Amino acid sequence: MPIDLNALSAKELDTLIERAKHRKTVLKKRKPIAAIRKRIVDFATAEGYSIADLFGGKGSAAAKSPRTAKKATAAKGRKLGKVPPKYRNPAKASETWTGRGKQPRWLAELVKKGKKPEDFLIRK
Repeated sequence: MPIDLNALSAKELDTLIERAKHRKTVLKKRKPIAAIRKRIVDFATAEGYSIADLFGGKGSAAAKSPRTAKKATAAKGRKLGKVPPKYRNPAKASETWTGRGKQPRWLAELVKKGKKPEDFLIRK
């Protein structure tokens, strides 16, 4: 979210500058990430654990960033089995829908016209 400096008053600009300077000093005091990561790995190893044991995932990928480990597992998703179709388009029998995910266009149009999705259930 960019800040429109032209819209700020002199007092607001001074406040922004002070806050930026404070943030900069806080960041300068922090140790580099690589140094902290090395200390954590060394400590875990000394205690008999691997980073994968502590944080999950494979090897150093999980050790580098827990965020990337989360993204990797979330991207895989869960495997869902095949589901038989529950709804059929009366105008075109080859168009079916399982009831999962977004409604297909043909069903959405019919629902918009006042029909109910239950009207298109496949009876067994």
